[in-house]
Amino acid sequence: MNTRKFYIDGQWVDPILGQPLDVINPSTEEVYATISLGSEADVEAAVTAARRAFVDWSVTDKTERLALMRRILTIYQSRSDEMGEIISREMGAPIDMAEASQSGSGSYHIKAFIDALEEFEFERILRPNTPEDRIIHEPIGVCGLITPWNWPMNQIALKVMPALATGCTMVLKPSELSPVSAMLFADILHEAGVPAGVFNLVNGDGAGVGTMISGHPDIALISFTGSSRAGIAISRNAADSLKRVSLELGGKGANIVFADAPEEAVQQGVARCFNNTGQSCNAPTRMLVERSRYEEALAEACEQAERTAVDLAEKRGGHIGPLVSQTQFDKVQEMIQRGISEDGARLLAGGLGRPDGLQRGYYVRPTVFADCHNNMSIMREEIFGPVLSMMPFDTEEEAIAIANDTAYGLTNYIQTRDPEKARRVARRLRSGMVDINGKARSAGAPFGGYKQSGNGREGGKWGLEEFLEVKAVGGWMA
Repeated sequence: MNTRKFYIDGQWVDPILGQPLDVINPSTEEVYATISLGSEADVEAAVTAARRAFVDWSVTDKTERLALMRRILTIYQSRSDEMGEIISREMGAPIDMAEASQSGSGSYHIKAFIDALEEFEFERILRPNTPEDRIIHEPIGVCGLITPWNWPMNQIALKVMPALATGCTMVLKPSELSPVSAMLFADILHEAGVPAGVFNLVNGDGAGVGTMISGHPDIALISFTGSSRAGIAISRNAADSLKRVSLELGGKGANIVFADAPEEAVQQGVARCFNNTGQSCNAPTRMLVERSRYEEALAEACEQAERTAVDLAEKRGGHIGPLVSQTQFDKVQEMIQRGISEDGARLLAGGLGRPDGLQRGYYVRPTVFADCHNNMSIMREEIFGPVLSMMPFDTEEEAIAIANDTAYGLTNYIQTRDPEKARRVARRLRSGMVDINGKARSAGAPFGGYKQSGNGREGGKWGLEEFLEVKAVGGWMA
């Protein structure tokens, strides 16, 4: 694979300018690949190809798009291990996790969108008693897709597949930290027979290609996953053209552990927080524990953190890997330092520096803070590393208030054996998603948040609707 090329109009092409950028393997700090950063001319070529392809692709039959998606799924599954190896090397996910979860999320979402498209009705009557009124869902147009590094295939599949399914064309800008997996995905789409111009890929950074895409007047929709700061900048840049902007942003999830929580709730909560080295927007990074169980929970969390192994991403096993970059490493170290010296939280496990025996690579120590409160920076800011902050609460009302006292609203978590309490609390938590007792949401459930966690919904029929316009037609003749 030539990582210096872009995929535009159905072929791999040389960039028009192509300033080089090294992709660093975070396990070793060595160069893994070198890509080219796109220019305005590259973006223009991709948008032109997408706009031209939209004329025919937008009116294809649903059965044709379903057949294409099934071919994509088959080819993706045949190259899944290859995808996992690339993700492991470019963003540091341990190889077992990269193959099973990181790469596996791609096939999971492709399959889920095939199921969603099979059931979706693009045309229906308004009501049974209004047969002359039709509601028609039509593709919005050329879409700009900007995806992050932390779950590269998860987010690419959540954007590319519904765009394809609904008849849109697109320009994808993957993260410059994890671009090689996106290039393999482009190969998969090419092999499956995606028509020229329907899918285009231009590598680049947010300030360059990202800004060009979000402000381009011929792009009708921006679907972005990343930080809240970047989401605000993209929204401002897109405002002049009044394009639709769908945002999936950060989070600071609360994990409410009631006294009657299942025995394994704390250990599972710590493990969930540290999964993907804490680099997940929906990580439960604030653990709120009912006071009667608090001291026990502290001991359990400390023990879980201390037995969380950290090692090279290329090694097999159940350990966590490095953070993605030097920038991310420095940020997490700064936040741990602030937790200790400025916030005054009690350090239970981990702390500053690298784990023993790992002096090269962006590795951090799994860290747990106790006796926190919601005014601390470690309780309010998204750290994006394996750092858990814990605090006690006394009543259900207090737990809900603490959980909702945040600028974010992506995912919250509830641990209790009382079904009515779980339902009652879930309804009052101000977040787009709530998980109860470790139960994962099913395929097709919408992913997205409230407040500064964004405004979009990805997955299932909601993910399809993000890419559609709604047209009302009266006087329809049978």
